[in-house]
Amino acid sequence: RTEPADSNVKPMSQLPGDLILLDEGLDEAAARVLYELTQLNGVYLKQFHAFGDPNRVKDLKDRAWLRSVRTQPEQRVVTVGYFGLVSLHDFNPKPASFAGSADWIDLQDIGELAFDHNEILSGAIDALQSQLESQHISFELLPKKFTISQLQSLYEVVLEKKFDKRNFRKNVKKMSHVVPLDEKQQGVMHKPAQLFSFNRDELES
Repeated sequence: RTEPADSNVKPMSQLPGDLILLDEGLDEAAARVLYELTQLNGVYLKQFHAFGDPNRVKDLKDRAWLRSVRTQPEQRVVTVGYFGLVSLHDFNPKPASFAGSADWIDLQDIGELAFDHNEILSGAIDALQSQLESQHISFELLPKKFTISQLQSLYEVVLEKKFDKRNFRKNVKKMSHVVPLDEKQQGVMHKPAQLFSFNRDELES
């Protein structure tokens, strides 16, 4: 949520974002903006789409907010979207700069966002779903050693569908980048499950 300088302008819930500097690249800018607004650093970021509809800022409340924080509020802005992969237990966002608050919000609890940010969010979800297997980004969301159940849970959450446990295990055996370890879980109340890891050489090939 952003806090405008003008107290008469209502704060708006939106995705973190800001203008790029003249002397920086896109990836560098994405990392800088994320840190400046949320204090999150060292996050895996991946570019997924550019949003350049000339009418993307047309709502009156959006224009009012822009006038309160931008020196040139009518200037056209093209947004380059990035999604980040983090463990919520390892990263705690803290608001900074013009961000009034910075919080993790459950996807199902997100309402109307400013500008076209709901569209950007939907695009990020689509990109994450399509790249989960093709780009092998799942290793960014799991511990170095994980169980088949953890991997299946990740796929089910990201792809928003359930998998048959037996069929999923069969498919995992066909994944050259998923390596079974001669180790099992420790310190669990239930029967310890076998651990697996990712072969990064296979991921990069």
